[in-house]
Amino acid sequence: MTGQHVLDTDDGMERLMGDAGLYGMLLMRFRKDYEPAVAQIRQLLADGALESAQRKAHSLKGAAGMIGAQELHRLAELAEAGLGAHNAAQQAVLDALQAGLDKVLLAISVHLGGTDGMAGAPAPPASPQRVLDAHTHALLTRLARLLEEGNGEAIDVLEQSASVLAATLGLAGYREVAAAAHEFDFETALAALAKADPTLSA
Repeated sequence: MTGQHVLDTDDGMERLMGDAGLYGMLLMRFRKDYEPAVAQIRQLLADGALESAQRKAHSLKGAAGMIGAQELHRLAELAEAGLGAHNAAQQAVLDALQAGLDKVLLAISVHLGGTDGMAGAPAPPASPQRVLDAHTHALLTRLARLLEEGNGEAIDVLEQSASVLAATLGLAGYREVAAAAHEFDFETALAALAKADPTLSA
């Protein structure tokens, strides 16, 4: 049994008002968006892009918190703060972060009931379509319209429907839209929304 400090499913479900299906979607999106996160951080550091590496660690921290992965949240926080250190300390913090991420990915596979072993192709396409019901489509359309109008109500929509939007757009996509909107950069937020959900520009 996976420890709650690795993946606290009760905490994650509580954030989604007990919606097991939505929590499962959030876990799948986390796995898709963040499985290569530590390798990406290492590459960014090798390229001399420290700020981008720190942003990636910050994004992983927020995503881990959203699904109830408290240990990984703590490790990502330490990594974000420690990436500017000399090489040996930097590598140690990234090794710890990778180990923490591996544990969470394993816990996700266990929680999802071994979906990895199935012919993964049919399941992922089906899930987004299930989420994109009439209500969700209307929500995305309304959000796009508010952003296009530069209407501050868009921030309320992002906050009130955070769980649904994160499951639909992916954690990284949602955070990009929300970050720009909170800076009142609605044009960038709209572009990020269209990137996360290309159907909006269709």
